[in-house]
Amino acid sequence: MLLRPFLQAAALALSFLTVPAFAQEAAPAAPATQDADPALWVVKDADTTIYLFGTVHALKPGLSWFDEAVRKAFDASGELVTEIGATPDPAEMQPLIIKYGLNMTGPSLTERLPEDKRALFAKTVADLGLPAAVIDRFDPWLAAVQMTMMAIQKHGYDGKNGVEEALNAAAKAENKPVSGLETVDEQLRIFDSLSEDAQIKYLIETMETIADAGTMLDKMVAEWGKGDADGLAALMNEDVESSPEIAKALLADRNARWAAWIETRLAKPGVVFLAVGAGHLAGPESVQMFLKQRKIETSRIAY
Repeated sequence: MLLRPFLQAAALALSFLTVPAFAQEAAPAAPATQDADPALWVVKDADTTIYLFGTVHALKPGLSWFDEAVRKAFDASGELVTEIGATPDPAEMQPLIIKYGLNMTGPSLTERLPEDKRALFAKTVADLGLPAAVIDRFDPWLAAVQMTMMAIQKHGYDGKNGVEEALNAAAKAENKPVSGLETVDEQLRIFDSLSEDAQIKYLIETMETIADAGTMLDKMVAEWGKGDADGLAALMNEDVESSPEIAKALLADRNARWAAWIETRLAKPGVVFLAVGAGHLAGPESVQMFLKQRKIETSRIAY
């Protein structure tokens, strides 16, 4: 099920995607606060400390995670680094979405799908309340992302409750500099670079499993909240082999680049709070594994 790696690996899918604003259901009343203790790691040398924190880009309200060791590490840090830095301005996003995600002149998305999947596409679009004429001009990856985002929103998840939103707000309040490992343009180019076959496969599997998206994310958030990196890795990697191209582009290649960034940053003194999607810090091709290949040790912080 390709939806698993996308739910955590693609920040834009769950937090800042700003295609035309489709109708959303009213948010339910906030539940009682529930404690969560996500995993936290640290990399350090004589004069540099880098905390590694796995995020969830969209959460339901009422989950208390920004406390204890996580808050202590954040407060001790002189800067915040996330996948894309500060939340992008929607006005800046729109032209990038058009550039990398829309196809205004070629075949429609319906025409690009196998004939036996076109009825499913029409039904999924209708069930989610998406405008068919607009979605039909999306590239397959963007349609799949939009479907996923709408499905999890209906299940109670919201990027405004996501970890990055809280971290960015805290950094702004404390005047901490915020930067990104990637730009929005770079992230969107990763999606755009996926082959047509991989994009179509992702869209089809998304449509076939969309009813389970919310429940699937519930399971992932439960493992995240328990700090169970191995459990999260098991969920994340259960079906990754079904699309090696997507797993390589969205997970392995990026994790390798981020490990290289950490090695370079260790040459500069200071304390850094580095927060990326939790799926990047779990599994056999995690950031920690790429750091290990570079002879850099990571330690789990117990709390």
